[in-house]
Amino acid sequence: MAQSSPLASLMARVRESQARYDAISPGIPEAMRGQVKPGPIDDKGWSLLAANSAVASKLRQLLPEFEQSLLNRGWQGTPIRIRVQSG
Repeated sequence: MAQSSPLASLMARVRESQARYDAISPGIPEAMRGQVKPGPIDDKGWSLLAANSAVASKLRQLLPEFEQSLLNRGWQGTPIRIRVQSG
């Protein structure tokens, strides 16, 4: 995989998404952590995947806290999107 540029890029984005999730996860209420997953990261932002709309609503309330956690760790200017997982 390391020899394939597209796959190497994809793996780097997956690692970065997980690292960002690890940085904000202490701010997610413990009861909700199993209902939130790190999602894709691209030039337009990073997504958090919520199990349902109630979880998504709570995550939106916590966005300023998440953004501050990311800024404190050196990730600047990437908007966080909240998406409800389908299916």
